[in-house]
Amino acid sequence: MKVRMSCAGLRNLLQGLSFSVRYYSKHNHLQTICLYSRIKPKKCRILDCSGSTCTHRTVPPGSILPWRFFSCKQEGAKIPSKRKQNTSIITSELLYENLLKSEQENWNNISARYKAMTERIKEKLEELHKYTFNSGSPRIRFGENVYFEEDGCIFLSKADDVDEGNADTLFSTEDLGFSDAFIQRIRISPDQRYMAISLKSENSEEATCVIMKLGHFPVMEKVIPNVFSFEWATNDVLYYTIQKNLKCQNVFMTTFTNQKHTKLVYTEQDARFFVDIYCTKDRRFLTINSNSKTTSEVWLVDCRHPFKLPTLVQARTKGVIYHIEHRNDELYIITTYGEPAEYKLMKAPVASSGMENWQLVYALEEKTKLVDLEVFSDHCIMFLKNAGHLYLTVISFVSHSVHSIKDETLVPITVFHNMNSKELHRKPLLVHVYGAYGIDLNMSFKEEKLMLIEEGWILAYCHVRGGGELGLSWHKDGCQHNKLKGLHDLKACITLLHELGFSQPKYTALAAASAGGVLAGALCNTDPELIRAVVLQAPFVDVLNAMMKTHLPLTIEEQEEWGNPLADEKCMEYIKSYCPYQNIKTQCYPSVFITAYENDQRIPLTGVLRYVQKLRKAALDHARRTSEKGNWIPNIVLDIQANGSHCDSSWENSLNEVARHLAFLNKELEEACHLHHHMKSCK
Repeated sequence: MKVRMSCAGLRNLLQGLSFSVRYYSKHNHLQTICLYSRIKPKKCRILDCSGSTCTHRTVPPGSILPWRFFSCKQEGAKIPSKRKQNTSIITSELLYENLLKSEQENWNNISARYKAMTERIKEKLEELHKYTFNSGSPRIRFGENVYFEEDGCIFLSKADDVDEGNADTLFSTEDLGFSDAFIQRIRISPDQRYMAISLKSENSEEATCVIMKLGHFPVMEKVIPNVFSFEWATNDVLYYTIQKNLKCQNVFMTTFTNQKHTKLVYTEQDARFFVDIYCTKDRRFLTINSNSKTTSEVWLVDCRHPFKLPTLVQARTKGVIYHIEHRNDELYIITTYGEPAEYKLMKAPVASSGMENWQLVYALEEKTKLVDLEVFSDHCIMFLKNAGHLYLTVISFVSHSVHSIKDETLVPITVFHNMNSKELHRKPLLVHVYGAYGIDLNMSFKEEKLMLIEEGWILAYCHVRGGGELGLSWHKDGCQHNKLKGLHDLKACITLLHELGFSQPKYTALAAASAGGVLAGALCNTDPELIRAVVLQAPFVDVLNAMMKTHLPLTIEEQEEWGNPLADEKCMEYIKSYCPYQNIKTQCYPSVFITAYENDQRIPLTGVLRYVQKLRKAALDHARRTSEKGNWIPNIVLDIQANGSHCDSSWENSLNEVARHLAFLNKELEEACHLHHHMKSCK
C-alpha cells in the first residue's frame, strides 16, 4: 500500500549540537556524519511492476456519474474581445520565442568550454555504471509462474527455471512498435489470461496502456492512451484512470467478455483532487482514491461484483487524509483523523465504514513519519521513521501485540566524505536540498555520488522543514505560511557545516531540482556569500506568477502547498517575500547552471527564461558598478533540452545532464580547490 505523502530539525526546541558517526563500505573509506543544527528564532513579517501501489452544475465534489455533463454558454454572457486576446497572445509568443532563441544561442556559444571535461566525466560514469549493483526488475509470481521485465520485454518462466534463462517472451516494445517507450507497470489478471502494461516515453507525462491476451501466441487486445493507473477487478474487467493535462479525474471500466464495453464510473469535480486506483492486498476491493494535498476520499469497488456502483467509505472531511486496506471484512485505515494530526492505524467494519465507527489500532509517536504499510492475514508491518530512526513495527492481529525493530540512523543533515581526506575545510562541498510536499530528500545511490566522493568531494543532504523526514508536522511546518522556515533551515545547515570544518563558502556548491529550486533560488537572493555555484534541474523559481495563473494544470492543486495568492493578499505578500524571481537584486550572485525542458508541463519554460534573464542582468549590473574592485563575475547558464521530461529520462540523457552539471561545478571550483582533471579509477 502506498501512502502519498530533518538540517535543520531544526526547531527552536533543539538545544545545542549533537552528531553521530558511522563508517560505511567494506573498504572502510567512506565516512557518514549525521548532524543536527540549531535554528535561532527569527521574526518574519510575513510562507510505482508490483501488485500494489505505489461544468457549472451543483454536484458533490466527488460523484458517481452514470451520465455525462454538458456545459452551455449562459445567455447574455460577455465574450472577451478577440482582437485584444489575439494581440496579447501574439506578443507573448514573440517574447517567448525571442527569449528561447537568445538562450539557445548563448548555450551554443559557451558550451564548448565544458565539452572536454563533460566527456571525461561521462567516461568515468559509464565505467562506474558497469560495476553498479543491479538487482533487476521486480518479479510477479502467480503459483508456479513468474513474470518479469528485462530490456523492454516481458517474460514468463516457471519458478524453478527463472534463474536458468528458460523463459517465453510475452511482450516486446520493439516488436509491437513501441521502441521509444519503456515499461512502467505490469498487472496480470487473476486467471492469467490477460496482461495490462503501461508504456511511457521520456518526452511525455502520459502513459499508454496495452492489454495483451495471453496464450501460446500472445495477442494485443486493446490500446488505451493517456492512462495513469489501472487494476484488474476480475479476470476480464479492468478499471483505469485517464490523465489529461497533468490531472486524473475520471475512472473508467472496460470489459473483455463476449460483450466488450467501456463506461465511465466516477468523475472528480474538484480540480484540487487527483484520482488513482489501487487493489487491496487480498484482492477483495478496488479503491478509488481521490486525494488533494490535505484531504482524501475513498470509494470501494467490490471485486466480486465489479459492475455495481462504487460505495463511499467516508465523505471527504477537510484536513483528513485516509487510505484503505482490507482484512476479514474489516477495513484497516491509515488516517490523520483525530489528535495528534499524524498518521494512525484505525479499523472499521466494511458494512459501516463511516468515521463514527473508526476504532484506534495503533497511534504513531510524535514526530514519526509513516513510510509504508503491508497487511497480511494475521499481522501487519508498518515502516516508520521516528526521531531519525527507521523502524519496522509489527502489529499482531491475533495477540494484539506490537514489536518494533530499530534499523539504520537518519538525522537532519547527512554528510558523506572519504575518511582518508585531509584538510576537509579545503575540499569541495555539494549541498542537496528539496523541502516540499512532505517528500524525503532523495539520497539513493548513483554513480556520480561515488565518483565525487572518490574525488574528494563532501556530499551533504539537508532535510529541511517542508520535507517528510520527521512526519506530517515536519511538512506542515515548512509549507504555505511556513515556507521561510525551510530557507532558514538551509542557511543554518550550510553555516553549521562550514563552522564544523566541512569546506568553506568559496568551495561550496548547491544542488536542487523542481520544487527544491524555491529554497535554492531564495538562498541565492538572501545569502549568496554562502555558496560559489548552483546547479538546478527544472527548478520552480517563479512561484508567485505560477500560483496566479489558474489555467496552468497544477496551480489549483498546488494551493495547499504554497497558498492561494488570488484569494488572500497576505498570502500573496508572503510568497512575494521568498519567491526567487521576485527577489532578484543587484548584488554578487554565485554561478548558476540550470537545465530546463522545452516541453515540461510541470515547470513552464517561460518562467525559467524570465528568471535567467533577470538574474543575469542583476549580476552584470553589479559587476559594472564594482568593476574597479576586480569583482568576480558569475556565469549564469541555461541549458534547454528539447527532449526529456520533468520526471523521467533515459540513462543516456541522465548521463549527459549529470556530466554537464559536474563539468560546470569543476570549472567553477577548480581554481580554488585545485581539482585534478585526471580522476582516479575506482571499481
